[in-house]
Amino acid sequence: MTRRALVLGGGGITGIAWEWGILAGLAEAGIALSDADLVVGTSAGSVVGAQVANGLDPSARYEAQLAPPDGELAGTFGTGTILRYGLAMLAGSRAPRKVRQRIGRLALRVDGDASARVRVIDSRLPVKDWPSETALRITAVNAETGEFRVFDRESGVPLVHAVAASCAVPGVWPPVTIDGGRYMDGGARSATNADVADGYDKVVLLAPITRGIGPMPGAGAHVERLRRRSAVALVSPDPDALRAFGRNVLDPAKRADAARAGRRQAGAVAAAVRAVWSD
Repeated sequence: MTRRALVLGGGGITGIAWEWGILAGLAEAGIALSDADLVVGTSAGSVVGAQVANGLDPSARYEAQLAPPDGELAGTFGTGTILRYGLAMLAGSRAPRKVRQRIGRLALRVDGDASARVRVIDSRLPVKDWPSETALRITAVNAETGEFRVFDRESGVPLVHAVAASCAVPGVWPPVTIDGGRYMDGGARSATNADVADGYDKVVLLAPITRGIGPMPGAGAHVERLRRRSAVALVSPDPDALRAFGRNVLDPAKRADAARAGRRQAGAVAAAVRAVWSD
């Protein structure tokens, strides 16, 4: 039996919108990535993945991205945060877990009520329960130990908490407490964590961010390894989409443009995705 996996990478608010645009456009072309046996979500991809795995209609979710942000505030990366993040990634030891611990120290410095952030995610996520049929895996990193963790319906963790943890961008949002640990964005390990889909026969990866930094593998490295055993299609933003994203991927004012760019791009990538996804 052929097993198919959909991997949804991180990329902020614009990444969420772009992924919905791609998914809606592909669905219109007769390619239902929601038929996946496994959905893997990291950061922005965890928000989209939770909805896809629960069967929400990509076209309806795409339309939701076009609504005005209505005063929703943008998250920001200050210059100091960017500098500290870069030093944590590039300086000193190349051991991935130690680097993630450095990033975790940056994440733990963020002032704020993590429970309030969970409530924000809860208010924006139209599904609250783990899917009963499609396997869903959501990635996060323990900010204190650097340990990589994959949450699923067997983890005993509420879906909203898992998504909030995966979206806790270091230096922007406070880590989320789960099982006594403080968890931050799964993108601290990889922007896609596509290797979680290892062993599946067909893999489609939507990656708003493809690059790797320091010991963080980029999408290309994951794809190279997956292709040893699987048919893989990698979809990343085209120049039009990158322009739509702008400089701040956490800016809700860019959401609609990013969604429309994804919808337009879907036509250009449909043949390559169909070649992998179809039986």
